[in-house]
Amino acid sequence: MNITDVRIRKINDEGKMKAVVSITFDDEFVVHDIKIIKGQNGLFIAMPSRKMGEGDFRDIAHPLLSETRNKIKDAIFAEYEKLLSEKGDEEYAEAER
Repeated sequence: MNITDVRIRKINDEGKMKAVVSITFDDEFVVHDIKIIKGQNGLFIAMPSRKMGEGDFRDIAHPLLSETRNKIKDAIFAEYEKLLSEKGDEEYAEAER
């Protein structure tokens, strides 16, 4: 299974949730609402989940193998860093004008 597309749908500068992501596998299967969250030990991804009961959340979709989770995480972070870099370049260009 190959990751064929990563789309960052929202980027937040404020708060712990930094972005919402959709990822496509083999141009055939999409998972929406993966979140990039800033925790105490840095950024991590949170798979789509549903609130169950009193404050508990349960993943709707998630990888079964840590290797698969790492592959997804690496693809998401690569696209996120690329967008942040492009955003930084645009802000620098604006400030220079």
